[in-house]
Amino acid sequence: MLFPGDSIQRCDWATSEALITYHDGEWGVFSQDSRLHFEQICLSGLQAGLSWELILNRRHNLKRLFANFDFRVISGWSKKESTCICRDSSGIRNISKIEAVLNNARAFLRLENEHGNVYDYALELIGGKPKSSAYFYWHDIPSFSKESVALSCAFRKVGFKYFGPKIAYAYMQSVGLTDDHIVSCFRKKT
Repeated sequence: MLFPGDSIQRCDWATSEALITYHDGEWGVFSQDSRLHFEQICLSGLQAGLSWELILNRRHNLKRLFANFDFRVISGWSKKESTCICRDSSGIRNISKIEAVLNNARAFLRLENEHGNVYDYALELIGGKPKSSAYFYWHDIPSFSKESVALSCAFRKVGFKYFGPKIAYAYMQSVGLTDDHIVSCFRKKT
C-alpha cells in the first residue's frame, strides 16, 4: 500500500497511521521477549471479532489495565480484577476475553516454568525455525496453517483459552514466527 507522498511499498492491510506504525516497526519482528509474546497472544485473542485497528488504538489502555501484560503479575489475579477491567470502557469489555487473559497468564507461566521460555517452545512446535511465505496480496494469505493448528492444540492442552488456530496464526505473524509480509513489502525478508 502506498500513501500520498510516501514511496514505501507496504502490505495491503497497512491503511491508517496506527496500522502503518505497527506494520513498519513491530509486526513480524522475531522476538525472544516473553512479555511481548504474552502481550501478542492476549491482543490476538482480544481482537477476535473486532478490528486490529481498534485494538491498536486501545493498546495503551489495555497495557494499563493488564499490568503491561506482565503474566507473572496477572497470573495471581482473580474474578475481582476481571470485573474491574470489564467496567473500564477504555479497554475491551468482554468478560470472557478478560477472563481468558487471566487464565492464559497462568498457562503461560506454566509453559515458561516447564520449557524455559515460550518462544523456543513455540518455535519447536512449528518446526524449529520461523516460516516465510511468498504471497503477492494480503487477501491470499491463509487465516491459519498446519503450524498454527499444532500450536493451538499444544497451548490449549496446558489450559489456554481464546487460542484457536486463527488466533495462533495471528500471534505467529505478530512475533515473527511466520513472515507474511507480501512480496513487494519493504519489510519482506528475502
